[in-house]
Amino acid sequence: MSLHLIKLCVGVETIDDLRDWVADCNSRRGVNDHVTRMFPRRRDEILDGGSLYWVIKGMIACRQPVKDLQQMRGIDGIERCRIIFEPEIFIVRPVPRRAFQGWRYLNTTDAPADLELRSGVSDMSEKMQRELAALGLI
Repeated sequence: MSLHLIKLCVGVETIDDLRDWVADCNSRRGVNDHVTRMFPRRRDEILDGGSLYWVIKGMIACRQPVKDLQQMRGIDGIERCRIIFEPEIFIVRPVPRRAFQGWRYLNTTDAPADLELRSGVSDMSEKMQRELAALGLI
């Protein structure tokens, strides 16, 4: 069974901001990645179909499938973890989440489901979609 990670998406206001960041990473470096301080001990479970769920503005908003986890050393000499993602971003049912530091494990049973937007819903603003999802209407 796969295991997921959850992390705050600092400096991002919307899923579209995250999409822009992904496009920028891909165009500049040819890869979409994120470097974080700690390396997950449960690497194999994450690489068995896991995703990183991004918390944006206090809500779990979307996920990116994890392609690889690599150990690396930063320019400061400290060991770090490079998370390499698949390029797709999947919108999930918004779930409130308080701020925390670093990343946390997220069991598949606790992970929010992907949000399949019905016709007309995808034309709404992200803010409206989040509000309707919080009310259980989409």
